[in-house]
This record gives sequence, C-alpha cells and structure tokens, in this order.
Amino acid sequence: MTAANDGAAAEGLRARGRTGPLRDRVRDELRARIADGRIGPGERLYETAIAEELGVSRLPVREAIRMLESEGMVSVLPRRGGVLVRQLDRRDVEDLFDVREALEVLAARRAAERAGPEELDGLARLLDETRRALDAGDSAAVDAANTAFHEQIYRLGRNQLIPEMLGPLTGRLHWLFRQNVEHERVLGDHERLHRALVAGEPDLAAAAALEHIRSSRRMVLAMLAKD
Repeated sequence: MTAANDGAAAEGLRARGRTGPLRDRVRDELRARIADGRIGPGERLYETAIAEELGVSRLPVREAIRMLESEGMVSVLPRRGGVLVRQLDRRDVEDLFDVREALEVLAARRAAERAGPEELDGLARLLDETRRALDAGDSAAVDAANTAFHEQIYRLGRNQLIPEMLGPLTGRLHWLFRQNVEHERVLGDHERLHRALVAGEPDLAAAAALEHIRSSRRMVLAMLAKD
C-alpha cells in the first residue's frame, strides 16, 4: 500500500467524521461498528479484509486492533490466530457501572463547582441535539449526543485524572451508552443533571448522576437477562 493510497484512505475516513492519526481513525471506525452492533460479539476481524475495505495498509489496522485490545473490545488469539470481538458478560457490565458510579458522580460534583457558563451552554446544545434526533427517530444521532454529553461532563470538573482513568474504558463505555433503549428517560436524566450544574449545586448534581447511572444499570442488566 503506497503513501498515496493511505492518504486517500485518510480522506475517506475524515469524510466519515474521523480525524487524527490514521491508526486512531481506523480504531474509531472499528470501535463505532462494534458499539452499534454492525460487528457483533464473537465475530472475527481480519486485518487484510479491514485494510482492503477502508483502503489502508495493514499497519494502521494492526495498530488499531492493538488499541482496541487494550480497551477490552477485542481479544487477540495468538495460538489460534485471529482477533475476536469480545462479548461483555454480566460481570463486565457490573464492573463498568461500578467504575461509572465512582468517577462520573465525582465528575458531576466537580462540574457543578467549576464549570463556566459557556461550558454549560455547550451541554445545553447537546441536549437540544438529543431532542431533535429523538423527534426525528435517529437513534444513532441520539446515541452520539448522549455519549458526547457524558464525555463533556468528564472534562468539566477540571480533574484530568477522571478522563485519563476512563480513557482505557472508552470502547466499552461507548458500547454501554449505545445499549440505551429508554431514550426519553435518559434525556430526562441528563436534563435534571444539567439543571443541577447550572444551579451550581454539587450535592444535587452528584445525586442526579448517581440516579441516572443506577437506572441505566437496571436497564442494561435487564436487557442482558433476556439474551
């Protein structure tokens, strides 16, 4: 694969909203496909096929797969060969929600203490995007706006350790956010959290975040029980 071909592929991935180093764009594309179910649990990933589809060399694909492995999204099988998309079981999901309770509640509390008006306006715009997408029946756009809302909360508390600690969980968190089937409930939770942040009430923001996470835990575990 020539540098010119990799450059053309980079343009193609950029057109799909991917920016940054090519390996990161490939990772983001694969991560999105796993999170929304286009690539299912237990499905095998082939470097050559992915490289051909995306129009890139195998090197950025290999690097992207290693990054997804570190995020817990795929398992590399050295003896058998190949790469499998992981199936998150109940224990995995419980662990994710435990981490979310510990860190997102703290993030909400700090955001209520430290976020500025412009940052809170940015959250309000994400809520507006969610409502428009919900009214339009665009579940992918709803998921994207909800994910962006959470990631913005992580940053607003100005505690760099929170996004750094959640970074290795990004892929699994994106998968988790996309399991939402209670869109109206989640939007209402986000709106309540936003109101607490605007009011500058740390205890209220922490309580809203905790209730949101626990409601989402019940929802996702109920879904897993049906499978």
